[in-house]
This record gives sequence, structure tokens and C-alpha cells, in this order.
Amino acid sequence: MTRVHSFSISLDGFGTGEGQSADAHFGHAGERLHQWMFATRWWQPGGSDGVDNLFVQQHDPGIGAEIMGAGKFGHPGWHEDPQWKGAWGPNPPFHTPVVVLTHHTRPPIEMEGGTTFHFVDASPAEALEAARKAADGKDVRIGGGATVIREFLAARLIDHMHVVVVPIVLGRGKRLWDGLEGLEDDYRIEAVSSPSGVTHLTFARTGR
Repeated sequence: MTRVHSFSISLDGFGTGEGQSADAHFGHAGERLHQWMFATRWWQPGGSDGVDNLFVQQHDPGIGAEIMGAGKFGHPGWHEDPQWKGAWGPNPPFHTPVVVLTHHTRPPIEMEGGTTFHFVDASPAEALEAARKAADGKDVRIGGGATVIREFLAARLIDHMHVVVVPIVLGRGKRLWDGLEGLEDDYRIEAVSSPSGVTHLTFARTGR
């Protein structure tokens, strides 16, 4: 199964802001799209134990590999430094093989905690085939950013998706829904509101 978990977007559909750089991984959005997650017990001791925590706890179980775009791995221009190992620190939070979709391929990078980044220039279907082999029978998480998730949705390659709508308006950046008219026909969609102000949307493929 292919899954998207805890992918946050603004009210106007942006999954990251404009102006991504080494100092601003999510551009002008900063950390505003993810404050709901940082407030949970999953993220920090003493955090909230409500609906947000219940959803975010589903992020890791059963995942054997992840696919992400070059923009999630790092800032524009990261490929110019062959020694740079990504925006996620020495022990990235993925703990699985990670397929990075990029036109700037390089040898794999093995990190602490079980994460190994593999850099491929491939179509969504080709990347998914590689990730499934690496996942050893477990599910593959499509980690983002918005462009990658949109491409996998357009190719009908996502089985389950959890999107978190955050009550902010970004106005610019990278949008999730562009070009996906009629997407709702392929999924059973449910919405759960949280006291934090976010809305959790789940999409389960209907098989039609």
C-alpha cells in the first residue's frame, strides 16, 4: 500500500511557502504549517493527547520505505555541495530507505537510525517500484512535498492519504491540488475537526 501521512496544507492549498532556502526549509511559511504536530505528545513529552496526537501516531507504523522530492530533502542548490547530507540532521526521522526524486543523482547516503537516501531520476511508477523492493513487504510512504504527492495522485498511485488543513492563508508557494479535478471520485473522504483549529482529511481509495 502507498500512504501519505500528516501532510499539512494551508487553507488555500499550499504545502510549502515561497522562498525555500538553507535557512527556511518551508519558505515564508516557516513552521506555521506544522505547529499542530509540534504540540502533540507524539512530538514532545507533555504535549496534547487528543485527536491530533491520534492521527500523527499513524505516521510510522508499517512503513518500510519513503519517497520524497528533492525539495523535501533539501534547499534549492543542495546538489552543488557533494558533502551535504540533507536538511534532516545526522539522524533523520524516517528510519527506512528513502528514495529521493531528483535530476541530480549521487551515490546513496547512509545516515544514523536506519535512514539511507537513494537518489534517482525516475517517473513516479519507477520510483514506487524501487521503493517497494526496499520496503521488504511493508507500505511505502509518499512523503512530499506537494509536487511529488500531486504527481503520484495524478498517476493514481496513492491508496490512502491523510492531509491536515491548517487555518492559515499562505498566498504563494507550492500547491497540492492543482490539476487534480475530480480527485474526490476515486476516494472515500472523511473529515475530523480538531480543537487546535486544524481539520484532518482522510482519503481511502474506493477501487472504482
